Formats: sequence, C-alpha cells, structure tokens
Amino acid sequence: MSAANSSPCISRLFLFLLMVMLPIGSAHAADLWTITRDALNNDATLASTRAGVSGAEAGRDAQQGALRPQVSASASASHNRIYSSQENGFRGGQGDFIGDFVSSTEDKVNRADVAVDASQALFDAGNRAQLERAERQFGQQTLSLEATRQQLLFDVAEAYFEILRAYDILTARQAQEAAIARQLEQARERFEVGLVAITEVHEAQASFDLARSQRIAAEGAMQVNFEALERLTGRRYVTIDSLSDELPIEVPQPTSRDAWVELALDNSPTLMAAQAGVEVARSDVDVSRADRLPLVEAFANYQYADSDSDFASGHDSTSQVGVRAEMLLYTGGTTSARIRQSTFDLEASQYDFEAQRRETVQQVRSLYTQTSNTVETVEARRQAIVSNRSALEATRFGHEVGTRNIVDVLNAEQNFFTAIADHAEARYDYVLALLNLRQQAGLLDTEVVRSINEWLRADQPVSLELPDAAGGSDDRMTNIGARPQMPE
Repeated sequence: MSAANSSPCISRLFLFLLMVMLPIGSAHAADLWTITRDALNNDATLASTRAGVSGAEAGRDAQQGALRPQVSASASASHNRIYSSQENGFRGGQGDFIGDFVSSTEDKVNRADVAVDASQALFDAGNRAQLERAERQFGQQTLSLEATRQQLLFDVAEAYFEILRAYDILTARQAQEAAIARQLEQARERFEVGLVAITEVHEAQASFDLARSQRIAAEGAMQVNFEALERLTGRRYVTIDSLSDELPIEVPQPTSRDAWVELALDNSPTLMAAQAGVEVARSDVDVSRADRLPLVEAFANYQYADSDSDFASGHDSTSQVGVRAEMLLYTGGTTSARIRQSTFDLEASQYDFEAQRRETVQQVRSLYTQTSNTVETVEARRQAIVSNRSALEATRFGHEVGTRNIVDVLNAEQNFFTAIADHAEARYDYVLALLNLRQQAGLLDTEVVRSINEWLRADQPVSLELPDAAGGSDDRMTNIGARPQMPE
C-alpha cells in the first residue's frame, strides 16, 4: 500500500484509538434533546441570567417594604457618676478672691431608657416611583431570561449541527482523498510501464495534496465544533446522533414574510425587553421628579426612662402621635440636573428600542428569504450529486479508452465530492436558518427542539474525540466556588 493510500486509513485508526483510550464515564453519548437538557441545566450564562431575575425580584420586594409601616425600637442602660464642687466667697480690693466656704457633692445615677417609634407613609412619591421602577426592572429581567433561554436553544442546535456538517464534509473529503489516491497510484503504475508521461503523475500528485489538505481542515473544523458544544454543556460526548436523510425540507409556515414579521413584533423577547427598558427609563424620570414633592407620613413614638440615684429615684414616660411633612426646598441644582439626566436616558432607551425593532424586522425578513431559498437549494444540490456522478463515470470510461486525460478525471472527482459536501452544507443551512428564524420571531422552545430531534438517527452515530480527551477533564474549568447561602 502506498503512502497516499495509507494516509486516510491511518487517520481513521488514530481517531478510533482515541475513543478506545477514553476513560469510561468521562464522556457521554447523546442526541440533540439530551444535550439541550444538559445545556439548560449547566450553561453559565443562563444561570447568571436566572440569578439576575431573582435579584430583581428581591429588589422589588425590598421597595414594597419601604411603603409599609416602619417600626423601630431602642434601649439603653447607663451608670453615671456626677461630681460637683462649689466655692463661695468674694473678691477683695486688690482683686484677690477671698473664700468663705467650699461645698462639694457626688451622686451616682443608674438609668434605663426604652423607646419605640413607628411611622407610615401617607404620601411618598419617591418610594412609589422606585417601586414602579423595580417592578419594571423585574419584568425586563424576566424577558431577558426568556431571550437568553431561546438563544441557548439555538446555540446548542447550531453547535450540534455544525458538528454534523463538519462530519459530512470530512466524510466526503476522506472519500475524495482515497479516490484521488487511487488515481495517483494508477498514474504511477502507468508511468513505470511507459504508458503515460510524468506530467500525469504530477497532476495526480497535486490533486492528492489538495484533497489531503481539505481533509485535514475538515478534521480541525470538527474538533473545534465539539469544543463549542462542550462549552455550552460542561460535558464531553463520545457520540451524537446523525441527521436522517428523510428530514422534510419545506417552506416555513406561515408562508408569508410579513406574517413572520408580525409574529416577531408580538413575541420576540429581545424586542419586548428593549421596550421594557423604555419603561424602566421612564420610571427613572419619575424618581427624579419625586424629589420636588413633599413627603407626608403619620408617626407615633413612646419613650420610657427609669433612674435611680443616691438622692432620688423614679421614672418618666412620654408618648406622641402626629403627622409630619418634609420637602426639599433647594438642593443646589442637583434635582434639576438629575431630571435632565434621566430624561436624556429615556430618550436614548427609546432610540435603542427603535434600533432593536428595525434589526428584528430585518433579521426576520432575511432569515425567511434564506430559509425559503434553501429549500430549492437542497433539491438542486441533490440533483447536482446525480449529475456529477454520471459525469465522473463517463469521464473515467473516456480515460480508459483514451478520449479523456487524467486532468479531466481529477476534475470530475473533485466536482463530484464537492457536490456531496455542498449538499450537506445546504441541508444544515436549512435547519439552522429555520431555527434562527423561529428564535428571531420568539417562537423557539423545547417542543421545536424535540420535533427536530425526531429526525435524528441513533443507528448512525457521529464519533470524534479531541486529542487531549484521554487525559480527562480539568475540574478547575468549571469550579466557581461554593454557592452563596441564603440567610435563615
């Protein structure tokens, strides 16, 4: 066997040995739905967004507490020593002080004080505006969570199908390399017996080198895509299911671009989060303006003091109920500046929403057109495989009878395997464009992933392990420390 013939076999043997050497339990075999569940449970970005939602909810609850009754209590106990010294007398003619007698007293006092204060806001525009802002921030975070979740569903599907795309292309490139290796071997044999010129050997060698470089690039692309999948899930997989040839390639429903735009305007969580950002900014304006309004609250307090000294003992108590009002009269221009600042922030958020709306409309229109066009592209490239196979067979026959040269055969080989790779590209382009369209329209959920998962084949798994897989995984990559504990 020649070096050219043995290269693909050695490559496949190397990949097989990598899988055999992998420790059992350090990797997993799964389909798209299994990997999606792993990502939903382990993706760091989604977990961070969930924590942000919980934080926004806690912030809303904290603001609600500011409008409820506020009660405080205080107590103190003290021991006091009081010493007093007095000297009685008069000043003489020379200004000298002439004392009459000196008196001094000393008293020790033990004192205990207890106080209770309660208040209830009757009119508090500032805290009410802050509560409204907190509620809108919670709503915005909830929409952001849904947007992050849908983005993760797409990212997982994209990483999954990019692996399958790379695998199909790699398979085509391996077959192409093997076929051209046979042509190279035949050209050498014919040259040795004097049937062809050395130029045919050089032509075959050049085509083989190109095919080999394309195969190496396809192997690298597959390894990179496996790493992308591991980043989303925190796990490594031995095999994943392949995509069935019977996957229906259809125009997306509804079959109207404008209908998809309307769906996106009504359902896109990213767009709705941007709109919620406008409302949050509007609440910021209300918070700033509330500084010009009075604060009115009802209050009540009770104080009790008990004292015990060397000369007297007893207690006293006071209680008070009333209404008080407070209002800032002048703040050095700070209030006016804050109102202007929040107003400009509101204007900026409105422009951000408009930019997001335009981008959403443009993305949906483009993706619908791309998906619809890919339906025809898949069929056209499938037919191109049939045509190029026929052309390759005819060219090979012509080369055998002497009407075609080696260059014609090599070109036909290249065209045939490129058609196979292009067909695989078109199929995965369709799947990803359809999923991306649904994501932009806010309609990508786990049921869509399940429906796509039904078209996977477990009997034809795709296997490839990264070169460093035998070394196991490094736990430090996912160690973020202990989770904070909530107070009792």
